[in-house]
Amino acid sequence: MSKVELFENERASGYNQFVETWIPNYGYFMGCLPKVLRDINPKDLLVVGCGTGNEIERFVRTSEPWNITGIDPSPEMIAQAKEKFQSYENINLIEGLLSDLDKERKFSAATLLLVLHFMEDNGDKLSLLKSVAERLVSGAAFVILDITGGKNQIAENLKVLKNLLPDELEEEQISERLRRIQNELFPVSEERISELCIEAGFEKPLRFFQSSIYMGWMTKKIDN
Repeated sequence: MSKVELFENERASGYNQFVETWIPNYGYFMGCLPKVLRDINPKDLLVVGCGTGNEIERFVRTSEPWNITGIDPSPEMIAQAKEKFQSYENINLIEGLLSDLDKERKFSAATLLLVLHFMEDNGDKLSLLKSVAERLVSGAAFVILDITGGKNQIAENLKVLKNLLPDELEEEQISERLRRIQNELFPVSEERISELCIEAGFEKPLRFFQSSIYMGWMTKKIDN
C-alpha cells in the first residue's frame, strides 16, 4: 500500500496560513481555477486531496452551479471543510482515499493540488493519476499544482522562493522547510509529470502557472 500523507493536529489547523505563506501567488492561482474551468459542462467537479476546502471555496463564490465532491484521508482536514460548507447541499465531502470512491461515479473535471510531491515515483504517482482518470468522463478537464523540478532546478528555484517569503519568518524555520523540500519530498521533473499524465490516460499537460518551485498544469482525459 502506498504511503498517504496525513495532515493532523497543528499541521491541519495551520494549513491555510502555511500555504499562503509558502506558496507565492497561491491566492492568485486558486482564484484562476473557476475561470480556467468555466466552460466545463456539466459542472461536476472532483477535488482530490481537498484538505480544508480551499479550492472548493473559490468555486462556491462564483455564480456557476457547481456540484462538488471533495475527498481527503485526513479526518481533521475533512472536519474543517465540513464545518465550512455545512450549509451547501451541492458539496459532498468524503474522508478516505480516492480508491474508495465508486468508479461508476464520473466527473467532468478534477483538481489535484499539492498532493503528488508526497508520493514516490515508484508506481504510486501513476496509480493515483490513473485513479483520477478512471473517475472522469472522456474529455474531462484536469488541473494539477505541485512542487516540480529535477534536483538542480529545485535547488535554484528554492533560492528564488527564499527571497519571496515574508520578512517576519525566522531563519531557522526557513532553513528547516527548505531542507525538508529537498530531502523528504518526492518532486519530479516537468518532463516526468508529462510522461505520467500521458501514461495515465491524459493529454500532454500544458503548464499555465509557475511560482518558484510550484507549477500548475491543465490537461484533459483522452477520449476512450
